[in-house]
Amino acid sequence: MRHIVSSSKQSTMIRTALGIWILSAVVYIGRGDHHGHAHVEDPSHQHTVLDTVTNTVSLVKSANKEFAFHLYRKLAAHADSQGKNIFYSPASISVALAALSVGARGETHQQLFSGLGFNSSLLTQADVNQAFHALLSRDNRTAEDASEGTAVFVDNRFKPQPEFLETLKQSYLAEGFNVDFTKTTDSANTINSYVSEKTSGKIDKLVENLDPNTVMYLISYIYYKGKWATPFDPKSTREDEFMVDENTKVPVQMMYREDSFDVYYDQAINTSVLHLPFSSSHSMLLMLPDNMATLENAICPAHITKWLKWMKNRKYEVYVPKLSIKTSYKLNDILTEMGMADMFSDRANLTGISEAGKLAVSEVVHQATLDVDEAGATAAGATGIGIELDSLQHVPVLKFCHPFMLAIIDRNTENMLFLGKITNPNK
Repeated sequence: MRHIVSSSKQSTMIRTALGIWILSAVVYIGRGDHHGHAHVEDPSHQHTVLDTVTNTVSLVKSANKEFAFHLYRKLAAHADSQGKNIFYSPASISVALAALSVGARGETHQQLFSGLGFNSSLLTQADVNQAFHALLSRDNRTAEDASEGTAVFVDNRFKPQPEFLETLKQSYLAEGFNVDFTKTTDSANTINSYVSEKTSGKIDKLVENLDPNTVMYLISYIYYKGKWATPFDPKSTREDEFMVDENTKVPVQMMYREDSFDVYYDQAINTSVLHLPFSSSHSMLLMLPDNMATLENAICPAHITKWLKWMKNRKYEVYVPKLSIKTSYKLNDILTEMGMADMFSDRANLTGISEAGKLAVSEVVHQATLDVDEAGATAAGATGIGIELDSLQHVPVLKFCHPFMLAIIDRNTENMLFLGKITNPNK
């Protein structure tokens, strides 16, 4: 990447944003209105270095799983989410925030580490960088139906720390581009074209109104398209009803298949779980609870491990609604509640990105899309499943006809690509 020293010394309002679109995370970074510099501490020398890459990756993977459900509970409890579908990519959000932490220092760095679930007594920034490099490299090498990575767009007037850019390139597989953010339309078109290509057109207009004070735009994307190992027959799809709540029914196109499936009933939380594998190492888990609040409050990574281990294969009649949903979140308040507050304020210490002016994060947004049909799931998604059992003399029925949770995971690593809840398949 070409770097040009900034010629602008006038302080301006900060314009930094972090977002995750469908399967993308975005960070806008701009100049702030304070010239003082916080004392720089190198987080990579503050903690004990782990002995092996394997242990490091294991710790980061565990933290990522915990972060996925911690964030889910915050989203589910938020007033804006009541009665709505929830769908997001914890994998993409983790990558975006971890990449941002490369340039964070002091309390801002500690808050990001803690919010992401990284144990700072066991993991250094260098450890985290190494782990994400291993995870991203593995996923892109082994997954034919998924791609993920990062990109950074830097304004011609802005000179980030070379070490920051090099770490993004080496550890987060970032591609680098120079743009002129004062030409807001041209730079937006450049970013939108890149994101559209990486998400196969699912996000074709990520940004519309770029602030000319933006000096850096960091994207983390993940795109997923999976085909069922055994597809549903379109001829068996019929119109049916979905119970949004006790008083609301909506029509849905319900897919149907009678076959042998892996199923687990978790008595502790009264939840039925259906495993639908894709023709790869990825799977969709569909979770239908007797009580949604009980499942949402209890679910954790240990449940995924238990379900995959103890599922039993038997014949079922399975009904799954076709889905085509979009979600959008502004995560500033939620991430603040999770302890990551300083990056949004004048206390932000992002001197690892640049010391030439005060930087901060102005906005964190997330958008996601999920399409599920007879052939598979596109753009990443997770689907929960409802289970209703007939008498043992008949083939039991698993019917997703009221709100359920869903997840798309890598069976080998249990990495959580996507997580969500379907309250209304038509929204």
